[in-house]
Amino acid sequence: MAGHSHPIFAQLWLRCFGQGLDDSGLVEHRRELVAGLAGRVLEIGAGDGRNLTHYPDPVDEVVALEPEPHLRAALSERAAGIERGISVLGGVAESLPFDDASFDAVVVSLVLCSVSDPGLALSEVRRVLRPGGELRFLEHVEAARPRLRRVQRLLDATVWPRLGAGCHTQRDTVGSIRAAGFEVPSTSLRRFAFPESSLPVPTAPHVLGRARRG
Repeated sequence: MAGHSHPIFAQLWLRCFGQGLDDSGLVEHRRELVAGLAGRVLEIGAGDGRNLTHYPDPVDEVVALEPEPHLRAALSERAAGIERGISVLGGVAESLPFDDASFDAVVVSLVLCSVSDPGLALSEVRRVLRPGGELRFLEHVEAARPRLRRVQRLLDATVWPRLGAGCHTQRDTVGSIRAAGFEVPSTSLRRFAFPESSLPVPTAPHVLGRARRG
């Protein structure tokens, strides 16, 4: 996947960031993200596969898509040690290599912050979901507080995307999901700060939720 190699970011994630976030409590949110899923599931931007062990037994198959080659290698290694039908593929959210209505659910976890075109990516997600299928998402999002939103805006316009492999801190992800035609009841959303800190961390505002293709 030319143009999607971020070796420095990938090594930092593999050596410290990924495990550090899980140790700080992200693993509990990962479990909630995939709880209750069944059938054939697509996980977009699966990284090094930290969600894979949390999928419940009714999930028959996980197709794990990851564009970054270093992370995809780690993903393949992790998937090989799990007794479940797991396929690892390269690919990007904006151009999913799958047939229409071919999945029961799609999972994104800390992914929509870094896709180049969230609207196109979510349109592709809707296309490959069967009618009534679910999109599960766990993402850091735009802050509610105006002062932190200003900090996010400044970071996104300067250094953050370069340091974070295309990551943006100030995206209205729930709004984008609704604009793509998904049903997102307010009761399906849980907003929280992670990690919890007295400091105004620009990536702390998170949302975990479920959306349905009508």
